[in-house]
Amino acid sequence: MNTPVPEYLANLLYNCKANGGGQLADYIPELASADPNKLAVALTTLDGLVYSAGDDEYEFSIQSISKAFTYAYVIEELGLDTVLKKVGVEPSGEAFNEISLDQSEDRPKPKNPMINSGAITTHSLIANADNTCRAEIIRKFFSELAGRELSFDMSIFQSEMNTAYRNLSIGYSLRNVSILESDPTEIIESYIKQCSINVTVKDLVNMISVLVNDGILPRTGERILSHKTVRQVLTVMTTCGMYDAAGDWLANVGIPAKSGVAGGIIGVLPGQVGLAVFSPKLDGHGNSVRGIDIMQQLSNDMGLHLLEGVPSSRVIVHDQSVVRTKPEVKVYKLQGVLQFTEAERLLRILQDEDKSDNIIVFDLSHISLVNDVGRRMFLDGIDRLRADGHDVALIDPDLVLRDAKTPRKFVPKIYQDIQEVLN
Repeated sequence: MNTPVPEYLANLLYNCKANGGGQLADYIPELASADPNKLAVALTTLDGLVYSAGDDEYEFSIQSISKAFTYAYVIEELGLDTVLKKVGVEPSGEAFNEISLDQSEDRPKPKNPMINSGAITTHSLIANADNTCRAEIIRKFFSELAGRELSFDMSIFQSEMNTAYRNLSIGYSLRNVSILESDPTEIIESYIKQCSINVTVKDLVNMISVLVNDGILPRTGERILSHKTVRQVLTVMTTCGMYDAAGDWLANVGIPAKSGVAGGIIGVLPGQVGLAVFSPKLDGHGNSVRGIDIMQQLSNDMGLHLLEGVPSSRVIVHDQSVVRTKPEVKVYKLQGVLQFTEAERLLRILQDEDKSDNIIVFDLSHISLVNDVGRRMFLDGIDRLRADGHDVALIDPDLVLRDAKTPRKFVPKIYQDIQEVLN
C-alpha cells in the first residue's frame, strides 16, 4: 500500500488554488514580476522524511524567513545573553519595516529579531573574520541545514539594494544609538544579500528539521543547535514571526512560524512536524494569502495547534509478530497516542506489506488516545490494505476508533473472537 500523505498534500493545493486574493510585493521590483500562480507545500517528519507537492522544485528568495535561522546561528555563536543585550524579544505590534526602538530600558534596542531593525542588528553580530562577507557565512550555514549548496539570487539582491532606502534609514538609526558598531551601509548590503538566498519548499523543511528535532539534524544525526537555542528561536517565532498578524495566527493556526515577502512561510511543531508553503501574493501584513490558507488547513486537519495539549508518544508500533498459518496472520501491537505524527509513521511501516491474502491484526489495547486526523489516516490505511487483498482485524476493547464523528460504513470489521483468528 502507499501512504496517503502525498495525495493529501496534492488535494490541499488543489482546494486552495481558487483563492486569488493578495498582491505581489511591489516595493521590490524583481518580486513584483514573480509568477503569481506558483504554489507549493512541503512537510518533514521528526526523522527527516520529506513529503511535498506542487511547484516544490521552484526556487524563490528566502527573504525574512532567514531571520529565524540567522538568529539561531548568532545565539549559538555568541550566547543568548550577549544577543539579548542588542535585541529584545517583545512583540512589536508594528509592520515588519517600522523604524522604531524599544525605549523601555536604559539603552534603546530593537524590540525583537523578526522585524527588520532586529534582524539587521542580529546580522551585524555575525563575526566576519578576515573580512569574510557575513552573508556568505550565513549562506554556508543555511546550505548545511538544507543539505545542498544554496546560492544568492543576484537579480533580487540588486533590485532590493536599488530600493533599500527604508532599511538604510533603519541602519543609520541603529548606528546613531550605537546598536550597530560599524558602517550601516555595509551591514545593510550584507543583510539584503542574506535575504536573497534562493530556496525551495523542500530546502526549507530540511532546514527547519533541526528545529523540529530539538537541534539535531535528522539527516546526519549531528547536533547543530542547543536545546536552549531552539527553544528561544521557536518562542520568538510564536510571538513575533508573523509580525502584526501574530495574534490572529496564533489563535487560528497555532504553529510557531516565520514568513517572507517572496511568499514563503515556515511552521514548526517541535517533536512532531515541520511545514513550508509558497505562494507569492501577499496580504496587507506581508504574509502569503494562500500560504496562510494552506497552513490553517494543515493545522486543522492534522490537529497541530500547539495548545491542543496532546503529547506525541513517538513510539507507535510496540511489537510485531507473525503466526505461521494459512492464511498467514501478522499482528501489530500499537501503543501510546495516535495523531498525525504516529499515524504517518505507522502508514510508512505498512507500505512494506506486499499484496496478499494474509490477515493483518492491529492490537489497539494500549492506545490511550486517538485524535481525528489519526483516526482518519488509520482507517484510510486499513482501506488501502484491504484493496491490496489483506483481511484486517482489530483488537479494540475500548473502541478507540469508534465515536459519533466516524461514519459506521468506514469502521473496520471487528472480529467477535480474535483468539480464533490467531489460533
